[in-house]
Amino acid sequence: MNATSPTTAADLAEPAPLSAAKTRRLIVASSIGNALEWFDFVAYGFFAVTISKLFFPTGDDTVSLLVTFATFGLSYLFRPLGAILLGWYGDKVGRKPALLISLSMTVVGTLICTVIPTYESIGVFAPIGILVARILLALSAGGEFGSATALLTETGSKRRAFMASWQFSSQGAAALLAALSGFLLNSLLSPEQIADWGWRLPFAFGLLIAPVGLYIRRHIDEVPVVKKAQASGGDDASWGLQVTRVLVAMGILSVSTAATYLMLLYMPTFAIKQLHLPQSTAFAATAVSGAILMFGAPFMGMLADRFGRTRIMVISTTLTLATVYYSFVWVISTPTMWVMMAIMIWAGILKAVYFGSLGVVLSSIFPPATRVRGMGISYSLGATIFGGFTPFMVTWLVGKTGNPITPSYYLMTCAVISLVCVSIYHFRLKKYL
Repeated sequence: MNATSPTTAADLAEPAPLSAAKTRRLIVASSIGNALEWFDFVAYGFFAVTISKLFFPTGDDTVSLLVTFATFGLSYLFRPLGAILLGWYGDKVGRKPALLISLSMTVVGTLICTVIPTYESIGVFAPIGILVARILLALSAGGEFGSATALLTETGSKRRAFMASWQFSSQGAAALLAALSGFLLNSLLSPEQIADWGWRLPFAFGLLIAPVGLYIRRHIDEVPVVKKAQASGGDDASWGLQVTRVLVAMGILSVSTAATYLMLLYMPTFAIKQLHLPQSTAFAATAVSGAILMFGAPFMGMLADRFGRTRIMVISTTLTLATVYYSFVWVISTPTMWVMMAIMIWAGILKAVYFGSLGVVLSSIFPPATRVRGMGISYSLGATIFGGFTPFMVTWLVGKTGNPITPSYYLMTCAVISLVCVSIYHFRLKKYL
């Protein structure tokens, strides 16, 4: 789509519902970048202990792990920049070209993680290279979510929650694949082989997926909402109203983001270092949680389209607030594979319930003219504040207090914030979808 071409009546018309084949292609095209990003993210979490020793050697395992997670969190400061730049491009030029750029950046970042030599080989350039890779992935992720979710909800489908839920289903699929790959690597390779080259294989696998995603994205149709938004000028485009909507969206994201990063990234490390469980337990539990999210999010999206979005989100958040503390108490008092599995299953169910509505709720907060930027900035800031630094924060809190239950307090705080913001969305904000 050319941003300077004249607007026609066809551009301003509501898009016709897509055929089943085009709908499937759109879902795959919009979700594959998110899946690749989350596959990389989960793999980084699984092999954080190995990466900390290879790229951030300090002589103290805890300090090395903290630096590894701090590097992960620091890169997230670049997500808002990616949301602003790619979000502007997605709003002004089109959702499809923005998605092509974001996936290309993801490929470069993943390639660096796959091939970069370790600290022993190139010294300080090794941790710098890892940081550069994380920054590229963060910039890409900042623009990916807004463009992809906008495209899914602007197709003319009446099942908007169902369409948007595939963004989060792809997160579950990525977690499942990353967990299975981690489990297989730890089962088939020795610790020496994993430290030498095995930890790179998940990132190499991600590179194999990327060309397929680029090909599919090149062959999807753009929706005419960009020209329609430009012609209308966009409602509620004032700075004050946009900031209010961004803050509400960030609050709505807080519990889901913190839970995802806590359960998918921190819990494997927590199970290994704090509970002294074998790595296979962490991999298996995360795989089950990922599978539940992969299949459960679209199902809950269908229910949200039928019974209402906020009602389902309130149920999930309330259950999270009521059970997270006792989940940590249970796994600490009975640190077995089956207890860890039960908790991850419960976490997967709660996330699936929440994520079924989340995508369309975020999309409906912003008018079409600023939708990609609004969602991207909200998602990026929310991911940075409530997600990117979560592993570092809870690792530091546990180390400082000596209390392994501390992470539950953090997640409970985020649940309260989300309950307040979901209520504001329901009763006070105008919806655009």
